[in-house]
Amino acid sequence: MQALLANFDALWSGFLTTLAMSVAAAIVATVLGTVLAAFRVSPIPPLRAFGAIYVQLVRNTPLTAVFFLVIFGLPAVDVTFQSFFIAAVVALSVYTAAFVCEVIRSGINSVSAGQAEAARAIGLTFGQSLREVVLPQAFRTVVPPLGNLWIALVKNSAIAGGAFAVADLTQLAANLARDNPAEVLGVFGGIALAYMVITVPSGIAVGIIERRTAILR
Repeated sequence: MQALLANFDALWSGFLTTLAMSVAAAIVATVLGTVLAAFRVSPIPPLRAFGAIYVQLVRNTPLTAVFFLVIFGLPAVDVTFQSFFIAAVVALSVYTAAFVCEVIRSGINSVSAGQAEAARAIGLTFGQSLREVVLPQAFRTVVPPLGNLWIALVKNSAIAGGAFAVADLTQLAANLARDNPAEVLGVFGGIALAYMVITVPSGIAVGIIERRTAILR
């Protein structure tokens, strides 16, 4: 506990880094995953194929390998990032988007086919019917699994600090444990509580959103 109190400012900075990284990656992954889901249900075969290949490749690749590819592989082909933080957000977003895609696609498939047929009957294009009719209903049915993905993303962000030197909670915990071997349990216990400060309220918020959107179905 002494180590945690003595380094509170650094830990607070690490907490904010973890939170910022998770929020940024969640936003990007949600947008990218939605686009991929639209590809997967598109009437255009090349788009469907691209979405399917992306999901199969990324979902079956370890997150650590995705981090290595983004941080060390992309610079080899002249794709660089200003900081490890940005690279970590990209890696988390690319990885999580594959799972978001499948969650949203399941939501799209849960919408009655008659809804899309009615949209086409009044002259809406595929894109318009997806945006105006199908996706709003699909998102309401997938709030719980999307919330679970957000919580998993927060925990996955630990890889950024544990292996790739982003100054987040995990990286700081490793440094504190190394410098204070007698307080290892206290250090990692405190870090676990810090992650719970993010994940537990997130789970509660997801439950509230689920109940409110259920009324609108």
